Amino acid sequence: MPTIPVTVKLDKDVQIRMKVLAEACGKSSHWMMREAIRQYVEHGEKREAYRQDGLRVWAAYEQTGLHVSHAEADAWLAQLANGGNPEPPACHL
Repeated sequence: MPTIPVTVKLDKDVQIRMKVLAEACGKSSHWMMREAIRQYVEHGEKREAYRQDGLRVWAAYEQTGLHVSHAEADAWLAQLANGGNPEPPACHL
């Protein structure tokens, strides 16, 4: 994939710390910056996908009213934690 140059302005302290860490890891400062940005973007995308899923689920609940209670979900999860393979509780109004 083609790359494009980007300028990043860092505090001098951060730049020095990054250089020391990069040398200790056997990596370049450039590699560390690219990796940090890649990880940040991936984390942000996952966080946004999780948020969107929550919004979709909430909208479905508002339309249908279908849900399981905390007690039902907790009992199901306890069975799973104990090695069981129970069916999830049925949604109800």
